This record gives sequence, C-alpha cells and structure tokens, in this order.
Amino acid sequence: MKLRNNWIILLVGFTHVASAQVEVLGEREKTYDTVDSLVVRSVFDEALINGKSYNQLNYLCKVIGKRITGSQQAEDALEWAQKEVERYGTDRVYMQSVEAEHWIRGDKERVSIDGDRGISLKSCALGGSVSTNGPLQAQVIEVKGMEDLKNYNVGDIKGKIVFYNEPMDKKKINTFEAYGACVSQRYSGASEAAKYGAVGVLVRSLTTLTDDFPHTGSMGYTSGTSKIPAASISTRDADILSQYIADSGTANITMNFNCYTAENPVTTHNLIAEITGSENPEQIIVFGAHIDSWDKGEGAHDDGAGTVQCMEVLRLFREVGIRPRNTIRMVLYMNEENGNRGGKTYAHRAKLANESHICAIESDRGGFSPRGFSIDATSDQVAHVASWEGLLEEYGLHFFKKGYSGVDIGPLKNKENQVDSNLFLMGLYPDPQRYFDYHHSDDDVFENVNQRELELGGASMATMVYLVDKYWYLFSR
Repeated sequence: MKLRNNWIILLVGFTHVASAQVEVLGEREKTYDTVDSLVVRSVFDEALINGKSYNQLNYLCKVIGKRITGSQQAEDALEWAQKEVERYGTDRVYMQSVEAEHWIRGDKERVSIDGDRGISLKSCALGGSVSTNGPLQAQVIEVKGMEDLKNYNVGDIKGKIVFYNEPMDKKKINTFEAYGACVSQRYSGASEAAKYGAVGVLVRSLTTLTDDFPHTGSMGYTSGTSKIPAASISTRDADILSQYIADSGTANITMNFNCYTAENPVTTHNLIAEITGSENPEQIIVFGAHIDSWDKGEGAHDDGAGTVQCMEVLRLFREVGIRPRNTIRMVLYMNEENGNRGGKTYAHRAKLANESHICAIESDRGGFSPRGFSIDATSDQVAHVASWEGLLEEYGLHFFKKGYSGVDIGPLKNKENQVDSNLFLMGLYPDPQRYFDYHHSDDDVFENVNQRELELGGASMATMVYLVDKYWYLFSR
C-alpha cells in the first residue's frame, strides 16, 4: 500500500502537466485523465483497508453520546474532533464561535389516551416546543395534514389538541421527497393549529416504518401566534390513536412534559481544519457535516456519520499524498438541528472576510452506501460533475443530478452572504431507503451503521474534493 501511495504522490505532483482526456458520449463531455483513475483507486483502497471512520464513530456515539447544542457532550465532541484532525498534519485547526439557543427536554414526556383503558402513547416533545405547564387535558381532533387543517374552522378546533396524522408517502422511491412533502406538519403545525385556538399538537412521526420509536425534530413558532406544546408519537401509536377515534368518535388526551428554551443563548463553536492550497491558497473548497445531534439515540447517522467522513477526507489526503491546488477546508458545524446557527455563522463570517469559495460539499444523509451527489448548481456545472461518472461508476457512484445540497452550506448561496457568483453546492447522496428508519429517534445508534458503507462514504467525499480541486477552473467559466 505504501509503495502504491508513493507512486500516487509523484503522479499527483505532476498532474498539472497531464493532458486531460475529453471524450464525447452522446451529449455528455467526459473530462479526466489517467492519473485520476490511480488517485481515486488509491483513495478507496486506503479507506477500505485502513479507514478510521468506523472506530471514530464508535467513540463519538458510545463514549461521547448524544450532542444537542448547549450540552456538555456537544462541547466534548468538538474537543475530541479537534485533537483527532490535528494528528493529520493539517495546516490550520481552529474554533469559530457560534451563538445559539439551548433547548432542554426536561423529564420524560407522557402522552396518553384517557379512557377506561388509559392507553399510554410513545411520545417525545418536538425540539423547540414549550412545556405543557403541568398535565394538559383536552379532546383531540385528527387531521390528515396541513392542507386538511384548512377544511376546519375555529369552532371545530378551539380548545382541542390537533393530531396531525399525514404519513410519509411510501410510494415515493426517494424517501427525502416523502419527508419533504409532510415535514411542514411537524415544523409549522403548532402555529397553524394555534390560529384556530388549539391548545396542543400531536404529530405522527416522520418515518416509513410502523414501529414504536417516536421521532423528534425541530419546530418553530410564528410571531404573533400563541405558543402551544407539540409532541410526536410513534407511527404504531398514531395508528392506534386514529383507530380509537374512529371507533369511539372522539378521544381525550393528556399531554405532560416540561421542556423549555434557556433564557440566554450559549456560546459554542464550529470546528474548522484546513490544508492550504499550493497554487491558489485564497480559493476555498469547503466540505463539512454537523457535529451536533438531537438528544435522542446517539446521532449515529444524523450526523455522526457525516462528521467522521469529513474528518476522514483530511486523513485520506495525507495518506494518499494529495496536495490540493486550492485550500480545502473542513467545517464541523454546530446547531444544525435546532437553528442552523453554525451554518449561518460560517457563511456570515466568510462574507465579512470576503473569502472566495469555489464549492461547498456536505454529508448529512446518513452512513449508507454512497450513490453519488445531489448538486445545487447551474446546468453547465452539473454537467461537469456528471462528466466524472465514467471514472466513478465502478465505485457505485452514478447519481449526479441537480438538486438539494444541505442545510449547513445553504447560507453560503444566500444573497446576503454570497461572494462568488460561480459558487456551487453538493450533498453526498447515499441510498435513501433506510435513513428515516432511524432519523431523530432513539434507534439512531452506532449499531445501525454498516462499517463498509460508512468508509465508502468517506472515500466518496475525498474523491469529490480531489476532483473539484483539480478541475476547479471548469466551474468558473
């Protein structure tokens, strides 16, 4: 392996004199050279034989644990990650301060159907919810989602608990599309129900599974509306509650939880690590993931997997001997889950410093088998990335399409932050079928991450950073 890497180091050092191969197949132009095949092979070999992501994820999940913003575990994770990447010989490692809200779940939540049987429902408060201020008892009314709510009037809902029971559409092959179609009931459902006089909200967990795990997630309150408590219930118990209402005509619910948002924001950090570019140090390719998680499970897929994959990119560059032309910068963002203050802070500081970003890449869709990248870019830029399919297809990477990139890097393209008009964004796109089995639940634990799939993701991230760095000039045309 070391002998192979020595040859790669020599070849990478001379790639600027290699002639790029340009082939036209149909309407797609393929641009890469023979050195790229050797480099990519070496990256995947190193990741699959000597990869560190899986062991690092084990430590992050089992020793540090869940990492909600403002918790000691979140700060411990930052300190641990800093020590890890400093060992990789990066040129600069530093913390970037972030001000963020600190939401605290409090004691174990309780939601139940009050009747002769007194059925307890598996539940958890939604992130950002206010407390019930003691037991809250009210009649429940079931609606099929945000659109269905519009079919009711104040007289139907005032004084009641609204039960949003719109499931993720199992017919959609892309589960992220199914999630996006109904996530508004979780985020905005409380404020919309409050406009009708509701006193609380229950939401069917956002997963395609029928199981006993309630899934949390962020919710927000609209200015000028009453803040009412909101909780999710497991999909199995959502079905039980729906059937109870159908059989009985109604149901009375008791909600009891004491979560709250701390009065003062906390000062936390993004972790940043850089390898300085050999030719264009002022130009930056940023890649990252969010190191915070919800306080359910261990944040293994969301986004411990992305965190260790991005750390692995730095190690792979060192081990394979890739010296980037442009500065490559890893950012482990804080507070993606309940405010995105890390992503917003990074973009704002980059704007103030007038930093030049070529591309931003994110890993935040779990540690499953990588399939390619979703690209937020112009049609020409998407075509340039897609031109590498012939190089990457043997590694299972074949999805290179225009689409959503990620929460943390999104602010870089906001008009108030964007410095470079040619900046494009990409999100690692793993197989999406199992992500929402675990997302934001107690089942998002280390044991549910496959070692080989995780390491393939880190190699895929490193490969894309390498290719964007080498062919950066294609994207500035």
